[in-house]
Amino acid sequence: MNAKTLHITNGDALTNKLNQLKHIEGDFLVWREMFCEGPTEIDLESNVSIQKRTDFLKKYYRISTIDYQEKFLNELEKLTHPEDYSTVILWFEYDLFCHINMIAAISLLLRKGFGEKTIALVCSGTIKNQDKILELDELSIPQLQQHFNDRVLLNTNDIQLASYVWTLYCESDPKRIAGQIKKPSSFQYLSICLRAHLQRFPNMLTGLNILEHHILDIINTHTIKNMKQLMGYALEYQGFYGYGDMQMKRVIAKLFQFLDQTPEQLVLSERGKLALAQKKNFYNTTSSNWYYGGVHKYQYLYNKQTHKLLKL
Repeated sequence: MNAKTLHITNGDALTNKLNQLKHIEGDFLVWREMFCEGPTEIDLESNVSIQKRTDFLKKYYRISTIDYQEKFLNELEKLTHPEDYSTVILWFEYDLFCHINMIAAISLLLRKGFGEKTIALVCSGTIKNQDKILELDELSIPQLQQHFNDRVLLNTNDIQLASYVWTLYCESDPKRIAGQIKKPSSFQYLSICLRAHLQRFPNMLTGLNILEHHILDIINTHTIKNMKQLMGYALEYQGFYGYGDMQMKRVIAKLFQFLDQTPEQLVLSERGKLALAQKKNFYNTTSSNWYYGGVHKYQYLYNKQTHKLLKL
């Protein structure tokens, strides 16, 4: 029997669309996880990792252990027989959400014996004559077909870099990630995503991270009538984070002390004005049990001037 191609996709919407493409053959593994938030372990399929992830997802996103088993862990069973495949094609997007999942997938592929296989990447991003950076499932069928034709073959250094960054992400010293930002690779957006990750830690002057600051700036700059409209703006103009509704809702919920709702619109409270102007530090009122991989979010502060992390 001829070895097949395994496609690892970033979600069901893309997988459904790929079924419309010509010349796309092989098996599909749908990666239904969001490792950009919550605690992680290097061996993501281990019992320790599964317990941490199911506890986190149940507490903050109401995802049950049964759902996690059916939607994610069962998909990983497709990696049990690497001898069945000659090629793996990764379908992940340009943002942090997807890139953390991508490096986790590559690390897992190495542990499962896929290191000698041909591994290629199809990544969305800037499109010629398009002002907006598009997600994979936003591409037209011809655009998606062209992305597949232009897929990037990952070399050994690329694979090792991705796996190493996943290891660093799962460890307790995020400062070490900064050393990987300038490493050359075939991953066009990895450096940008790693910088974006470091800026998720609280600003040393205000206790808020860059995304939280940006949401306050949206309220200050635009006429935002209600929380629903704020959500739309926050999702549309979040840059390279790639958060969905559920993740952004969790971010906004931590900002209520900085907001006031008038009959006409959302405005900044006095605390919000002080935070946006960087005139007061709100670390003590915002700190919570929030993890990025192996690190508690509030164990480090981000220095905007030096672009470095400081450990508390």
